[in-house]
Amino acid sequence: MPRAISIRNISPQPNFGNKVLIWFLDRLLGIKKMDLLYRQHEMQGLSKEDFSDKLIQILALDIHGIAELQGKIPRSGPVVIASNHPFGGIEGVILARKIGQVRPDLKVLANRGLGIFKEISEYFIFTNPLSPNDPKNGPSLRQCVKHVESQGALLIFPAGKVSYYQKAKSGISEHIWNKLVGRLVSIDKCQYVPIFVNGKNSASFYRIEKVYFKLRMLLLGHQLLNKTGAKIVINTGNPIQHKHFDKQLSHSEKAMLCRALSYAQEQRWRYQWPRDNVTEQLPIIKEIESAQLVVEIEALPSDQLLLKNKDYSVYFGYQSQLPLVVREIARLREIVFRMHNEGSGQSLDTDKFDATYTHLFIVRNVSKKIIGAYRIGFTDTLTQKQGPEGLYLQKMFNFKSNFANQQGPCMEMGRSFLIPEMQGSYQGLLLLWKGIGRLAAKFPQYRTLYGTVSISKLFDPRSVKLIAQGLIDAQSASQVEPVNSFEFDTHAEIDELAQKINLRDHFTAFLTSIEEDGKDIPVLARQYLKMGARFHALGIDKSFNHTPGLLLSVHFPSAPEKLLKLYVGQDYKAYRDWDANSSC
Repeated sequence: MPRAISIRNISPQPNFGNKVLIWFLDRLLGIKKMDLLYRQHEMQGLSKEDFSDKLIQILALDIHGIAELQGKIPRSGPVVIASNHPFGGIEGVILARKIGQVRPDLKVLANRGLGIFKEISEYFIFTNPLSPNDPKNGPSLRQCVKHVESQGALLIFPAGKVSYYQKAKSGISEHIWNKLVGRLVSIDKCQYVPIFVNGKNSASFYRIEKVYFKLRMLLLGHQLLNKTGAKIVINTGNPIQHKHFDKQLSHSEKAMLCRALSYAQEQRWRYQWPRDNVTEQLPIIKEIESAQLVVEIEALPSDQLLLKNKDYSVYFGYQSQLPLVVREIARLREIVFRMHNEGSGQSLDTDKFDATYTHLFIVRNVSKKIIGAYRIGFTDTLTQKQGPEGLYLQKMFNFKSNFANQQGPCMEMGRSFLIPEMQGSYQGLLLLWKGIGRLAAKFPQYRTLYGTVSISKLFDPRSVKLIAQGLIDAQSASQVEPVNSFEFDTHAEIDELAQKINLRDHFTAFLTSIEEDGKDIPVLARQYLKMGARFHALGIDKSFNHTPGLLLSVHFPSAPEKLLKLYVGQDYKAYRDWDANSSC
């Protein structure tokens, strides 16, 4: 009785010479051992599902991440699922089986060598990755496109070849991904699910490739058999919608992005935030009565009202003028910051800088409630009185002589918030920025604003690192050093991508794949980007519950004219063109 598994299954009708070669290769490649296992466990004729289950059971694989994988596969509609290719075979069987349980329409683009397993061939669209220019591949690739366009699910290993040791990366990596995946994710309404399968083959597999890389193909059968009892961890990112891939990217560039999105899921590139140093939260103080706030606000000089519209007014003032207002601001800050895991744990968020900094705040006219605020430091007056220690951010960063606050007077921005009902509100953010613009117009010598955008620890650390990597350039970074750095390395594969495309243009794709609740980069960071901000460093604020903060600076007069006019108002040209020498 002929063996059930053999190279004969994927060869043309063999002649006598080919039969001898097949007999030899079956033994050399470990296929004879597979056949013995196949017959011993009576796998011939099983359905593709039962065959896959039986193989996984026989190898006693310890597979982790199945629930996450299945939970992130869209139940309907066109979807491309792409993975790295660490083993060369068994990962395809595992993923096909587990994804197929939630997407029965799944097809897998696979090496035609898997055709030796007739029972699971129904899963596959076969190709020859070792010969990319093989004309026989054309129909297979067109079949993939047609399947996705027909609302189907497709699993693909775009490297086409098994991962291998790369000296330049000091580790196991793989080939450039085929641009086909970039073509597929460009299909209308197609979603992309990035997967990373953690693991590697035996040391002998990587040693033999140093002799001649094609020799490793001889060991793939043996590598499948030696996985008995292996622990295989599958990490899956959230599905990324078609619209989050930049239309300007070529298919090859999209393939590079897809590759980086999959590598971003890698288990070893994971980091847990240290335990919060705030272990107990005191009850928030009672709200200050509106009538008491009104007394202090109405006593302010008229020029401290920055702007007024039908519903809101924006003021600035000092703790010496507004002790109860500042106390209410500190109460509201603690409420909002706790929502983002940034609270102090005290009954209100305050420190010694409340007494020396300027407070810009928004009041709802009818209820006389405070709905948002900023804390602003005029650097020249603060350092003149107290030296460098007069600046809050001196605790987080060592400013070099070429940083803006060492060159002239600046406004140091911080402790911004909007009450919960105003968060995500365009109006709330607009009022804060109009207040900043009007304040700058009153004191035009302050040309540069700088401060930090807090990146909540509700973000995955990978997201924080990606945001920083995409926003901070080498020239800006040379102007400052963080006192407490974020000790989390970048990923080599994402570093490689960043050399070819601008990461900041693809934050949404990365964060969508990582953040379970769909968070994108902080709204305030986006606002500063529109203003032409430069990002200098990522530091950890140990006095703010170890919250990461991105230091940035904005030369306010150089902001886009449309925004400068919106924020500063009718005096924007006078502010933009102000000259220190002519005003003396």
